[in-house]
Amino acid sequence: MTTTTPPITLDDVRSAAARLHGVAHRTPVLRSRTLDALVGAEVHLKCENFQRVGAFKFRGAYNTVSRLPPDRLSRGVVAYSSGNHAQAVALAARELGTTAVVVMPEDAPPSKRAATEGYGAEVVSYDRYTGDRAALAESLATERGLTLVPPYDHPHVIAGQGTAALELLEETGELGALIAPVGGGGLIAGSATAVKGLHPATRVVGVEPEAGDDTRRSLEEGRRVTVPVPRTIADGQAVPTPGELTFAVNRRLLDGVVLVDDEAIKEAMRFAFTRLKIVLEPSGATPLAALLTGRAGPLPPRVGLILSGGNVDAERFARLCAPGG
Repeated sequence: MTTTTPPITLDDVRSAAARLHGVAHRTPVLRSRTLDALVGAEVHLKCENFQRVGAFKFRGAYNTVSRLPPDRLSRGVVAYSSGNHAQAVALAARELGTTAVVVMPEDAPPSKRAATEGYGAEVVSYDRYTGDRAALAESLATERGLTLVPPYDHPHVIAGQGTAALELLEETGELGALIAPVGGGGLIAGSATAVKGLHPATRVVGVEPEAGDDTRRSLEEGRRVTVPVPRTIADGQAVPTPGELTFAVNRRLLDGVVLVDDEAIKEAMRFAFTRLKIVLEPSGATPLAALLTGRAGPLPPRVGLILSGGNVDAERFARLCAPGG
C-alpha cells in the first residue's frame, strides 16, 4: 500500500504565519449588511487589497525568499509575473537585503510595472502571447546565478498564501464555505489546506474567469489541461494551465470551481467601490462576482471570501467601472 505525501500541510501554513508575523499585514475582515441581505448569508470579506504591495502575493513571496540560505539569498532572485507576484518578490528581496529580476509581460498594467521597479527590481519584458515566461526566467537564473521564485508552484509560496485563510478563520471561527480566486492555484491551494485542516466540512470553492477555466477543466478531466492564454480583464488569473503542485492539492481538497464573465467582474468592482468603499482589481473581485451572480451556488449561513488584491490604476479602474466600460 502506497501513500502520497501532500505538498504542504496545515503545519506548513502555521510555520509561514509565524515567519510573516510582524512583516505582512494582518488584513481586515469586512462585513456589509447590504451584501448579506442581497445574498442571504453572513459574508466575511478578507481584504487582501490592504496587504503590502496591495495583494496576497507578498505572503508567499516573503515566506519563500526569507527561507533561502545566505549564500543563495546574496546572489539575488528572479521571478515571472503579470504584476502582483512581481511586486511581492521585489519588496521581499528589498526587505531581505538582496536584489530581484522580474520577467513581466509587455502589456502588464503600467501601475504594476512602475511599482515593481519602485521596489528596486529590474524588469525584463516579454510578449505573453508568444513568449515563454518560465523559460526566460529559468535562463536568467542560470546565467546570473539567481534563485527562481515561482508565482505559485512552490511549497513555501503555497503555504504563505494559505496564511490569509488561516487569519480569516482565526477571526471568524468555522465557516460553511470559503470562496477565493484561482489563477495558478497557489492561493486556493494554501487556503484549502488551512481550511480543511481545521474544519474538514467547510466547502472550498474557487472562482475563475470564463475565458480562463483551466483549473475547472483540469478538475473535470482529472489531469492538468492547457487552454489558450486567457483574454480577460482579470489579468492576474490569465494562466493557461494549473501548477503541478497546486493541482495536486486542489484536486484533493477543492469542492468545485465556478466561472464568472468580465461583465460580472466589472459589476462586482462597482459594488465593492460604491457599497463597501474599497477598490478591487478585476482578479480580486471574482469571488464577489460569483457571490452576486449566484454562480457560487446555494450558500451556507456563514461564508468567507478572499478578495485577493486591489492593484489597478485610477484610469483603468474608472474605465472598467463606468457604464458600458
